Amino acid sequence: MTRSIDDTAPATAGDPGPHGGLTGRTAAGVAWMMSQQWVLRVTGFVTVLVLTRILGPEAFGIVAVAMALIPFVQLAADMGISTYLVQADRPEKRTYDTAFWYSVVTAVVLGGVLVLCAPAIGDLLGAPAVVPVVRVLALIAPLTLMGMVPLVILRRAMRFRAIAVQSVVAGALGQVVAIVLALTGAGVWALVWQLLVYQACITVLAWVFARWLPSMRFSRARLGEMMRFGVKVVASDAVSAVRVMLENALIVAVLGTTGLGYFAIAQRLVQIAHELTTNALSPVSTVVFAQIRGVRERLRSGYLRAQFTAHALIVPVMLLIAVGGPVLYPVLFGDQWGPSIVPGQILALAGIVTMSGIDKGLYLGLGRPGRWFLYVLVVDLATILVAWLVVPYGLVAYAIGFLCVASAATAARWVMVARMLDARWWQVAAPLTRVLIPAACAAAGGLAVAWWTQELAPLLSLALSAAALLAIYLPASRIFVPNVWIELRGLSRALTSRFRPARSTT
Repeated sequence: MTRSIDDTAPATAGDPGPHGGLTGRTAAGVAWMMSQQWVLRVTGFVTVLVLTRILGPEAFGIVAVAMALIPFVQLAADMGISTYLVQADRPEKRTYDTAFWYSVVTAVVLGGVLVLCAPAIGDLLGAPAVVPVVRVLALIAPLTLMGMVPLVILRRAMRFRAIAVQSVVAGALGQVVAIVLALTGAGVWALVWQLLVYQACITVLAWVFARWLPSMRFSRARLGEMMRFGVKVVASDAVSAVRVMLENALIVAVLGTTGLGYFAIAQRLVQIAHELTTNALSPVSTVVFAQIRGVRERLRSGYLRAQFTAHALIVPVMLLIAVGGPVLYPVLFGDQWGPSIVPGQILALAGIVTMSGIDKGLYLGLGRPGRWFLYVLVVDLATILVAWLVVPYGLVAYAIGFLCVASAATAARWVMVARMLDARWWQVAAPLTRVLIPAACAAAGGLAVAWWTQELAPLLSLALSAAALLAIYLPASRIFVPNVWIELRGLSRALTSRFRPARSTT
């Protein structure tokens, strides 16, 4: 268990205790994060539809090149310190001050290095238009790190409503700025200012909501403790980033940039599905697990409840992608994306078993980032090896290989988590295995209806297949996993209450 150096320091103002209303705050937190994801995704999609009709592909490409560099600066400046602060026991103010000054100064220095290297990056890529964009977007790193500690304070206090509000407000303001600038002929700078305005707004609102100010205090001892923890967090994130880069490089080397484009679209729906459902659980889970880690039974119960809820949410969405892929992909992306359909269907099946966000939250919440890093390292090395072996056989073979690695990694994770929670591996596997029974029945029904209605209009066939899938999945899941319905009803009430006007009291 990781503790701050001064365990006798008072809790940060607003830190919730490990008991008393934690379940309610957890449900409310998940509801707010899901609301945020939905609002940002829907409005962001509309904005993209507008911008793609005004700006050319070159503008998006230039920004994409620049933004590919910013996360590495942010990662190096944060060094996992934000995760340390989220899970630490009662960190004192000096710890927050140290984290703030280290992260901001490092971000400014590294951002300056990026500005100086911008011409070399432009020469290397043969794209001089990238240079001024890189120089301006380098500001995002210090802007992000300036808001890191206030955001941590909000997360520790489980003030996810404030986090959701600031994200939605920042997203809306950035989108308005982008559209207005694009309409006035600003070109690529419409996208640049959208990103800058969004991050600046996030940071300002985080300071306003957290009501925290740093003092000029710095402790090398506290920084050393944070770095020893954080380097393991950063290592796992860096390994995942390198794995994605190597996979993309393998696909480009064998199948060309066109093959990578097909793969990017194949996984797009799976990514969106996760962002609109289970991704809301991850930022909440780390905070909750850190608060209840001293009570093993409660920790085990909370983990299993979170996994049951996550699988119940994601399974019908992934099944819809897997069953309705032949209609969904052409309707959403166009008929030219046919080669993405089958890989997308296979990746949707993999999406059912690749929900490791809650497990990551468990390991970080318990102060065990090193073990999580070793797991990520082994899995990502296996993924790269399989990609190297199967990519020559095409995207379908690659998707199948990814599904196999994901399944093996999930089984290994069951054993690891079971040891952490003093449980049996089949208890940890239950959230997935018990949901698979109604999932298989629903998939069979959806495929049958899709086959029977294939002569109808594509959208009508898709609607009937989706209706059949849900008509089977919902009652079947109520039979095989009845406890999930209680969790989903609670989450549904928490979610709808976010938009229900408060009643006046007399």
